[in-house]
Amino acid sequence: MFKKPLGGLKTSAPLRGSERRKLKQRVVSAFEISSEDGDLLVPDGIQSVKFTTHLEEPGVRTEVAYLAPDGNPLWFTLGKGSEDLIPTVYSLWKRRDLLPVISTPAAVIPILVGVRSEANAYFKPVVHHTPGVKQDQLVSILQVNKSNEVPTLAAPFAVGRMALPGDQLGQGTQGKGKAVFVLHTWKDHLWDLGSKGDVPQPIPLNPAPEKVPAHSSDEPPKDESPTKETPTDELANLTIEPSNMPAVTGSSYNPQEISSLLHTSLLQVISSTIPSSAFPIPATLFYTNYILPSRPAFPALVVPHSGRTPPDASPCPSASEITIKSSTHKSLTAFLKNEEKAGLITIKVQKHSNQTDLVITSVNAKHPSVDGHRLYATLKDIEITAAKKAKREEKAREEVGGSGEVLVMELWKPHQATVALFERMGGDISKQYTMAELKATVNSYIAANSLVNLREQAYINLDEPLIDCISSKVKRKTKDDGGAQAPLEFMRRDELMKQIADRMQNWYEISDGKEVVRRKGELKPIQVVMKVRQGRKVSTLISGFEPFLVLNAEDMAEDLRKACAGATSISPIHGKPAGASMEVMVQGKQSQAVMEYLTGKGIPKKWIETHDLSGKK
Repeated sequence: MFKKPLGGLKTSAPLRGSERRKLKQRVVSAFEISSEDGDLLVPDGIQSVKFTTHLEEPGVRTEVAYLAPDGNPLWFTLGKGSEDLIPTVYSLWKRRDLLPVISTPAAVIPILVGVRSEANAYFKPVVHHTPGVKQDQLVSILQVNKSNEVPTLAAPFAVGRMALPGDQLGQGTQGKGKAVFVLHTWKDHLWDLGSKGDVPQPIPLNPAPEKVPAHSSDEPPKDESPTKETPTDELANLTIEPSNMPAVTGSSYNPQEISSLLHTSLLQVISSTIPSSAFPIPATLFYTNYILPSRPAFPALVVPHSGRTPPDASPCPSASEITIKSSTHKSLTAFLKNEEKAGLITIKVQKHSNQTDLVITSVNAKHPSVDGHRLYATLKDIEITAAKKAKREEKAREEVGGSGEVLVMELWKPHQATVALFERMGGDISKQYTMAELKATVNSYIAANSLVNLREQAYINLDEPLIDCISSKVKRKTKDDGGAQAPLEFMRRDELMKQIADRMQNWYEISDGKEVVRRKGELKPIQVVMKVRQGRKVSTLISGFEPFLVLNAEDMAEDLRKACAGATSISPIHGKPAGASMEVMVQGKQSQAVMEYLTGKGIPKKWIETHDLSGKK
């Protein structure tokens, strides 16, 4: 439901004490919880905020969300005037037994949260459910992991309404249909309003003690044949055990399992199309450009590990864990030689003066292991999906119009010393590059010329064009020549990108959804400065807002006069051309009100700087 950005988001307003008490009573009555739990889920200082959502059907709906003092959304309603209160994932993390439970396999979770397509995914979507759940009843969606001695209950990751009664979920399992209408999930745009904290750790589940039937001394016990317990009954008999279970700090893969994951990543690489013209490939480039991006995004679904399975099938907590150093091989050479022995690749040792390089000459796409390999979602796939999602969100913001965020794009154009470098790289010297395009161009040049340092992959060996580009700006002193300067031979990749960008010409592009303006020069953030003026009076001064399209001095002064209930004025900035740069003055320390006004106009917080020079607390 909240897959698209929230439209028309208003400024949040705190609830009055009477309103908060009414809301708490609604929660306590509707969900049959104690007054103490009501205070937990409807805390003092709770706020309300209104926004609009675009659903599949035509039209726009106005929703209301209730936020905790820290900004986490706790409750929301559907439609104007709705009396239904629906808990968010943040509330369910505080009180996990607030709603009946629907358990689903790990493979369903990335589909529901929108990081994987459901195409070609055939599995039973509901494993367990709380007995007696009714149609249209609110439920929380999570995963129960029973692969260990002590079953664990994952934190809820979605909330929805039952599409049919619970007793019908076990019928027609081969057919297709919806079990739950999902309303809100982890990592959707409503969740993004909050702190985006880590998912709580799973908690252990223990079977509830069995009740022994009482028999009369005069009446012999009846013949009780054992009955097979259904998964639903099994879930109903599980109780939350508040024990001191050690926290899961990550996916505890051992070296053998990491070696298996790297081997599987190599099979994924070979299964994809690698042009024969790409060979020979230096071993380090083959590892960094092919194997590492092909690591599974959800490792627990590919290679089960000896520790507890991540209950939400989340990506590996740290991608650096699945590396050669953490495997049994310990070195890239040992790993590649082992794969060559298995018949998957062919390698060759090339000697250069005082060093030797390992080169991949070919891969065996007809190997039986490659034929039997099943493709999976890789880290590269997740990055591509995220990029597509960002484009969709940007398009959605543009459709919203003036109520959306002002889009600011920094650009860099080849200039002076960088022109020769871009000509050598095959780039367009008349183009203005985004940082992503700049990095892609430089990285392609680095990969094509094998400039990655073999000892430290974070460093780049500088060839003549790179040295010529940055030599006039970056020098180093040596101890032997008494302080004379010599060109650098290598540099960190991120520092190299910064040096190249610093020597290019700055441009920027600003769009408000209606107009797009591109200008030369470096864009400066809007300045909001609080100073003491006219004796002891503090004033708030706003300047540098002209490039952002949606702001002008007259409207800003009038709007802030009403919002701050204080005097405002407009004056030209001393030393600037007449009418080119104006300064708006608001009486009093009004930085927070000014910040809310600017962000409400769509200015990103990144482009607003506040300074308190008043010396008063």
